[in-house]
Amino acid sequence: MQHFSKAVIAAGILLLVGSSIATPAAAATFDGSWNVQIASAKTACPNGASVSIGINNGQVASNNGMVTASGHVADAGIINVTLSSGMKRAVGSGHLTSTSGSGTWHGGTCSGTWTAQRV
Repeated sequence: MQHFSKAVIAAGILLLVGSSIATPAAAATFDGSWNVQIASAKTACPNGASVSIGINNGQVASNNGMVTASGHVADAGIINVTLSSGMKRAVGSGHLTSTSGSGTWHGGTCSGTWTAQRV
């Protein structure tokens, strides 16, 4: 159950990508599969969870049936994502390059950082 919560929070962080609108040509720079690692300094919160997401034309989507991810990547790589699973929800924001990214997330009483690598 704790692994599931970590995955949900991780997915939510990536979904926070949705606050910026990307044009198809520029957004394609970030298209593909990404692996996101979630970290938190709080012991009761997800730490070390990994979530897979996909980006297509700047739109973020979850590759995991248990987690719904949504969001956008702007032309400059600014990402805002929301991840949810059942009643749990996490949001995140940060920056992507063509191969990696990082940012922060929060959900409920938990918060932390995330890093991403293109698969």
